[in-house]
Amino acid sequence: MNLIVSDEGLVEYGEMLARQRGLFSEMVLRKKEGKSLAREYLLLVEHPPVITLGRHADKENLLLPEEELRERGVEVFRIERGGDVTFHGPGQLVAYPLIDLEAHHLGVKDYVDLLEETVIRTLDVYGIKGERVKGASGVWIEAGSPFERKICALGVKCSRFVTMHGLALNVSTDLSGFGMINPCGFIDKGVTSMERELGEAPEMSLVKKTLVSEFQKLLKSDS
Repeated sequence: MNLIVSDEGLVEYGEMLARQRGLFSEMVLRKKEGKSLAREYLLLVEHPPVITLGRHADKENLLLPEEELRERGVEVFRIERGGDVTFHGPGQLVAYPLIDLEAHHLGVKDYVDLLEETVIRTLDVYGIKGERVKGASGVWIEAGSPFERKICALGVKCSRFVTMHGLALNVSTDLSGFGMINPCGFIDKGVTSMERELGEAPEMSLVKKTLVSEFQKLLKSDS
């Protein structure tokens, strides 16, 4: 199956959500009709400041009224992915894979593990040790310590084994945006970025290239 990798640049969240939903619906429909999928997608994007709430998000994790957020130029979207609340902004690498898990012999948990492993391997290239935290999706730094902090959020939706939504890796994100929420519903854990961990911002284009390469290798190994 052909994986189409598309670097979309900086795009409004609503515009990219509509594009994702269109591709997702088309893929799900083809599977319902018993047709094979010729294409899968990996969309790479950065978003202007926006807050998204997953299916089971607690609105109390928004620390400011929505009206005030909008006055600050921060949109708020309630969406169909798993997970709680997160912030997206420039300098954050967001990856939306739309793939057929069935074709790759993957279950949903396997897929989440694959996304986390993609980020862990990408960080490793830069000398950053990314880790998992039991019971909390995403990728963390110094897991299990008092300094535990999240560097990548993750939330997906799956229907007929077709995926949408994905991961958000803080590369050089302005982390003050996370002060408007309890990130992923946590009130006792910090957030970080590759820039903060390294002391300087890595080149986004190279981080994208690394993440795509690691994702493709892991996806192929599970096919």
